[in-house]
Amino acid sequence: MRSSPDEYEVWPGRPAPLGAHWDGTGTNFALWSAGAHAVDLCLFDEDGTEHRHRLQENTHQVWHGRLPGVGPGQRYGYRVHGAWDPSSGQRYNPAKLLLDPYARAVDGDQSLHPALFGFRYESGEGRDPRDSAPYVPRGVVVRDAFPWDGDRSPATPWSDTVIYEVHVKGATIRHPEVPPALRGTYAGLAHPAFVKHLQSLGVTAVELLPVHHFVSEPHLLRRGLTNYWGYNTLGYFAPHAAYSSAGTAGQQVTEFKAMVKTLHAAGIEVVLDVVYNHTAEGDHTGPTLSFKGIDNGGYYRLRQGDSSRYQDYTGCGNTLDVRRPQVLALLMDSLRYWVTEMHVDGFRFDLAAALARSLHDVDRLSAFFDVVHQDPVVSQVKLIAEPWDVGPGGYQVGNFPPLWTEWNGKYRDTVRDVWSGARVGVRDLAYRLTGSSDLYRSDGRRPFASVNFVTAHDGFTLADLVTYEHKLNEANGEDNRDGESHNRNWNCGVEGPTDDPEVCALRARQVRNHLATLLLSTGVPMLTAGDELGRTQGGNNNAYCQDNEVSWLGWAEVDEDLRAFVGRLVRLRRESPVLRQEAFFEGHEVADTGGTRDLAWFAPGGAQLDTGDWFDNDLQTIGMYLDGRGIRHRDPRGRPVQDDSYLVQLHAGAEPVTVHLPGPPWADGYEFVVSTEWATGAPPRPTVVAPGPIEVPPRCIWLLRVLRRP
Repeated sequence: MRSSPDEYEVWPGRPAPLGAHWDGTGTNFALWSAGAHAVDLCLFDEDGTEHRHRLQENTHQVWHGRLPGVGPGQRYGYRVHGAWDPSSGQRYNPAKLLLDPYARAVDGDQSLHPALFGFRYESGEGRDPRDSAPYVPRGVVVRDAFPWDGDRSPATPWSDTVIYEVHVKGATIRHPEVPPALRGTYAGLAHPAFVKHLQSLGVTAVELLPVHHFVSEPHLLRRGLTNYWGYNTLGYFAPHAAYSSAGTAGQQVTEFKAMVKTLHAAGIEVVLDVVYNHTAEGDHTGPTLSFKGIDNGGYYRLRQGDSSRYQDYTGCGNTLDVRRPQVLALLMDSLRYWVTEMHVDGFRFDLAAALARSLHDVDRLSAFFDVVHQDPVVSQVKLIAEPWDVGPGGYQVGNFPPLWTEWNGKYRDTVRDVWSGARVGVRDLAYRLTGSSDLYRSDGRRPFASVNFVTAHDGFTLADLVTYEHKLNEANGEDNRDGESHNRNWNCGVEGPTDDPEVCALRARQVRNHLATLLLSTGVPMLTAGDELGRTQGGNNNAYCQDNEVSWLGWAEVDEDLRAFVGRLVRLRRESPVLRQEAFFEGHEVADTGGTRDLAWFAPGGAQLDTGDWFDNDLQTIGMYLDGRGIRHRDPRGRPVQDDSYLVQLHAGAEPVTVHLPGPPWADGYEFVVSTEWATGAPPRPTVVAPGPIEVPPRCIWLLRVLRRP
């Protein structure tokens, strides 16, 4: 390295690839900006001293230069010169240090200061001359090499997948077996104590809440809060620096890779929750941190007729304009980078409907889908859509094209309705239990297109779902106006915590009912971290800004019986292909069985459901018969797959009910495998019952294995 960065020569370099790339002797810098008049590359010493270098080359709207001697660990940013005319969408301001959209590591945090804003914050207009560099993060040049040593993705088939949605920090920040220096970090998530927990549950994939580098919104900082969930992305290539235990000068990249490698070795895939629909720069009153100052009209969807404002389909102030080739390229470059360089196994796209908007309507044939489907890298990993946004027509559950799986919001709503006591009958429940063929079959997708969930990071925890009727979000500082008010929940008759043993027992059973429904349903189950431990957020159903014990997993008060219950059901699912079908049920008779069907539904009286039963909104009891001899998919060698047969007896009513278990040819007897009556789900002793009448307790699920005489 030379003694002074001011002495660095700026060679012409290359316009591709975008970002900062070290070649062993120097670093090439390339930044796209269609409307810039000039671009300064800004290098920073360890003490924060800035050195500016004008990039002289502009090729196809890419400003570029190569600096010999600049290498890994170098902090940098850009200042972009151009017109200031918000009415036409131009917000160039060289006083603002801008993060490279392609930066692979980020150092430093955002501090609340008027200099963050491109306009005069006090008056709300005019270009602000104050230097933002002391208050914003910088990019870091990184070294890509990593000893992957033959690392391979577990490549778990969709039908075998069990997802565990988890926050990197919240997972281990309070874990007593994780060393204090590693708690709340990528290394903490890869620690043997946490990996052992994942393996004991039997989950096959962790879905990480956003790990793209993010910052907190100014309105949160003013209230003394921060963005905990991370849905406020600033850098689409950089792992969030605060989750690194090793440092932020590129060490966070190495630590993330080591985490992925460790989880892969344990047979666990890594799926990232990604936020490509909006950025951390907010609306016209938001800060200027990167895209807004590089090319505002090139990156964002501006409002027709008023380019000083943003089209907001996300509820977060702005929407990235995926219709533009350069923005689409940014997204695809980012996705490919995380697969090829960071070895992740898939993505869950936040507010994915916003990515599919052409003009106003959600377009299933948008350029984004076309490019994803044709990409030889991205098309091969797991793709999960959150199939809605906040714009008109934004609720698109069931409408994404093949290759995509979806968070099935209808599954969540139906299951919650059933167990909260709503009189909704069983017709919709039957669809949800069997893979939602009404949503996914028509376009050739399979049952695993449905990612089934009852809770997620956004909303009540499962324990709170059965404890509170009303949200308690006052700590968020929005007078309890934020968060969903209609949660399809029931507090079991008492609001909030109670010492009443009957209420506590009922709540525990209701938690097991939700989890059993989830894990016995066809489709891909998603568990929310902490639900298996009995985690509560004290009634807060929008804890996005609670980076504290409200949100963190509490390992000191684990419900061991509940954890054992979840592990039991996941193991049963893994061992029973009839519970994780790869094709939709047909309801047809199975050959050589005497008249059984691959799927049959039974009313309490023992007869199969008729038309009147399906339209009876007061019906709260149903038997789902799954014949393990009628499985339609084959094993990898083309051989038929056969399994035990099961009867799932579900009763959501408040009083006991007598049901008639069907006899031959359906079964000669039944063996209890799981019941939500019992704390761990396991019967106190092997229990065999004969066909015929039997009383089912209130609010209960039984899983009965079919017994047949030889």
